[in-house]
Amino acid sequence: MQHTILLCGGSGQRLWPLSGTIRSKMFLNLLPAPGGGTESMIGRVCRQLGQAGLGESALFVTHKDQRALVRRYTGGGYPVIGEPHKRGTFTAAALGVLHLYALGTAKPEDTICVAPADMFADDDFFRLFHQFTDVLSASGAELVLLGTRPAHPSDQYGYIVPGTRGAGAYAPVLSFEEKPGSARAEELISASALWNCGVFAFRLSFMLSQLQQMGLPAELTAFRDCYPGLPVLSFDKEVAERSSNAVVLRHEGEWRDLGSWAALSTELQHPVTGEGGIWGDSPDSVIINELNIPLHVIGVPGIIAAAGPEGILVAGKHEANAIKTIVQQHLSAPRYGECSWGSYTILDRTTSGPQQILTIKLSLLPDQELPETTSHFRKHWLILSGHGETLRNGLYTAARTGDSFTIGRDEQHGIRARTAMELIELRVSDDTGEESIYS
Repeated sequence: MQHTILLCGGSGQRLWPLSGTIRSKMFLNLLPAPGGGTESMIGRVCRQLGQAGLGESALFVTHKDQRALVRRYTGGGYPVIGEPHKRGTFTAAALGVLHLYALGTAKPEDTICVAPADMFADDDFFRLFHQFTDVLSASGAELVLLGTRPAHPSDQYGYIVPGTRGAGAYAPVLSFEEKPGSARAEELISASALWNCGVFAFRLSFMLSQLQQMGLPAELTAFRDCYPGLPVLSFDKEVAERSSNAVVLRHEGEWRDLGSWAALSTELQHPVTGEGGIWGDSPDSVIINELNIPLHVIGVPGIIAAAGPEGILVAGKHEANAIKTIVQQHLSAPRYGECSWGSYTILDRTTSGPQQILTIKLSLLPDQELPETTSHFRKHWLILSGHGETLRNGLYTAARTGDSFTIGRDEQHGIRARTAMELIELRVSDDTGEESIYS
């Protein structure tokens, strides 16, 4: 039997301000959907897994803080487990394998496929997954990788150098090279190198042996207990690049990493998303605007203008990757977040003497609720739209457009949305330290 483990990681800084530590790029609802409208990267992958007959054996692994969000964006149709800490692709893959093994869902002889959850590829790419078990058996390899024919010399991808292909559809892996310069990339392409798609297949028993060799426990509870002390471990570096018995399957169709504004903008249906417009001589420029104020570009070619609650970016498409370094050097508290129940946006922070006043806009999805909690500060809720109920000290009260509620310190409270709801939350706190928003 074969199982597919989808890894949901990454900090999302290259697509700032729309992605970040709370909302990764895979949740951006920007890609054209087959029936019209748009879909997210993770939503597209779920659809393709289902079409390829891989959905029933899929498991998603993410950080514990994004577990509910992954469930929301995958429609609740897949099992999702959460890592205690972010510790790299190898560690996340090992956690997924041990989870399946502990449940009895997977056996040592089963095939495990590990892949990123934010892949962008054609449907044929996913159909290749069905060949992994046969390739492992026919080749005698311990590891199968997927590589794709390079569209151009890129310094943003890793490369796999294959040997001569035999009778099968696979070839032995001779070497790897991670993000070479453009000149070296041209040399690698001349040598028939492939882009590394970050997809790996192996027997479950292979992962157990890897853990044993690394001195790590192969039992789920013990492995979880090790998490705080583990370094960041990459599957590429810890396993693939050290393997002397790996083969690669070649994909001839479409595959891209949409981890940059230049790459993502080529997949958008329209050059303007949100309020605003592009005017004058502005070829190849793109606007993505999540704010409720217009954004206009006039006479500027080849730029990305992206605006959201976290900030505004205006950059040449091919220089926009520099934002990752800038964001890392100027870290600030998140202003936007998504949860299983909806999303929140911080509108204003004001300090008045010893008090901090925080203004937040909450958007609740239908039939979702903010769980009952206790806050050590005063709150005021103003319902902007929709209807539901507030829960205060165990009692429900109807909440409709225009209603307002005041919640005292240490008072138990929550809110349930019957329809989509929007409300303003005003917090008044005597503590000017870093506040917890919502998780």
